[in-house]
Amino acid sequence: MPENKFLKDAALIPQKLVLDRDSIQFTVKGTIPIESILSPKNPQVRLSFRGADTVLDLGILELEKNVANYSYEKEFSLKFAPWMSSASLELVFQQGKKDSQSGKETKILSKGVVAPQLMVKLGSVYADEPIYPVGLFITSQNIDRDIVRVKDFALQFDLGSGNYKSNASNSRTLSEIDAFIEANPDILEIKITGIQSPESGEGKNSVLGMNRAEAAKKALGVRLNSLKESQIKVDSRWKDWFDLRLLLRDYNGISTNRKDELYAILMNQEAYMEQSERLRKVPGFSQVSQDLFPKLRVAKIEIAAKPRSGLDMQQSIKLKEALSKSDGTNSLSFEEWALAAEASPSLEEKAVIYSKMTEFYRSALPYNNMAVVRMRQAQRTLDPQSQEILWEEAMRLLTQAYRIDPNPYTIHNQGQILVFQENYWDAYVKLSEASGMTQNSDFIQTNEALKGALDILRGDYKLATLRFDYKFSNPKDYFNKGLAYYMIQDYSNATMAFEESVEQGREFGYGFYGLAMIAAASGQKEVAIIHLKKAIAANRQLADKAFRDPLFEELRESKEFFTELSSN
Repeated sequence: MPENKFLKDAALIPQKLVLDRDSIQFTVKGTIPIESILSPKNPQVRLSFRGADTVLDLGILELEKNVANYSYEKEFSLKFAPWMSSASLELVFQQGKKDSQSGKETKILSKGVVAPQLMVKLGSVYADEPIYPVGLFITSQNIDRDIVRVKDFALQFDLGSGNYKSNASNSRTLSEIDAFIEANPDILEIKITGIQSPESGEGKNSVLGMNRAEAAKKALGVRLNSLKESQIKVDSRWKDWFDLRLLLRDYNGISTNRKDELYAILMNQEAYMEQSERLRKVPGFSQVSQDLFPKLRVAKIEIAAKPRSGLDMQQSIKLKEALSKSDGTNSLSFEEWALAAEASPSLEEKAVIYSKMTEFYRSALPYNNMAVVRMRQAQRTLDPQSQEILWEEAMRLLTQAYRIDPNPYTIHNQGQILVFQENYWDAYVKLSEASGMTQNSDFIQTNEALKGALDILRGDYKLATLRFDYKFSNPKDYFNKGLAYYMIQDYSNATMAFEESVEQGREFGYGFYGLAMIAAASGQKEVAIIHLKKAIAANRQLADKAFRDPLFEELRESKEFFTELSSN
């Protein structure tokens, strides 16, 4: 495009369009020079917002004639629509006759809208992305066997030692592990990570951390016998401040200002030794190291598991008989029916069992749970018409469940469907109603996480951060948590949440994308490109977004951006 003469002074304030709650506010201003040769005849400046299939005409800007120029300035407030995400704000100057091309100029003021909050994950999935379950089952014995429970444990080691020591603290930890496994015997994965502190007595290579991990694995003994090798992951961390950052989060031995100073150093992407030198110069760090370094001489054990589920052989035979008959006979108890459905990995089989239960029992459970099955089937289809049909059926079932027994699970599920239908305010009302109806910790965590995601869309980011104060097993919840902190520019907590998202599921990809956003905001272009490359490698859905996102506009001006990412 040729260089502008009349629009060269045109400016957008702020320099990028930014979504704030449900609208975009900006000002367009500039001047048109009046010179003997370039003096425009009947000048006109028109603004439009141009998308792929939609054009929004924002009208002609009023020009004020001055001695040396025409000036213009106008404020705009636009209700946001999805098509604007990839649209261009375009200014057109024209003079003379209406259809004349003489002296016509065009200037793109902005491309796209900065709206990271729209990345919030609400349960919808896209092709090639992991599917995380939505909806809450009413379960027998108040145990949702679909919910993965994740708990961290730590075995302590002496300074510089990789040998397991059977002391009171470690014996207590092993007892806690046994209690957790007894309550949740269906172990999905155990991660054992050897950690070593930055103390000089902890060695100068990563061997110590790995020795601790192997020693912890050996100490777990028969607890691992039933697991496949692929379910046990042994690793170590060395020259990494991740674990110290986690400890700092709940540490009260120094002031908040000092803690923020330490966080700033831990997050600045400098080399490990440079960070170490800077940390030691912060007043109060000697107390931090005295209190927290010993807690880094550990092997961390993270167990992801579910409660035991399923029927025994005799119960399974009775279930098969009951499903095959239509004479109304039933030799299974209500709890056995519920347990059979909970244990089935197949949505179709769950639906058959819950449907049969409605013939025998007047209970909210089968209606609610059949609705959850329909919600999850809708989640797995990419056809909008089929989704609507499934959501409508689910709503009918939930209405029936609520008539039988008003309960928080049914209300939560109605809220989740309303979220899918983008009726966010009514969804929020439903979820808020459900909040006060139970003290079940699993329910509260799931309900609050969904409310927190909606808080992000509503623009109440601070409130959203409070709703994510849980230990999650789902990378999408950690991504949403990081997004909430990112929106209030608390990059320290945002980074930790995005890192947790990566830890829980690298294939999700969004955790890497979040880390790239923080690096770009901090001016660390190389780091941002590294994270974006990992995000795209993990999740192809993020490739197109990375190449269009206004957050990475400056990044796209570098040759490295296209060299690194196009190869992916």
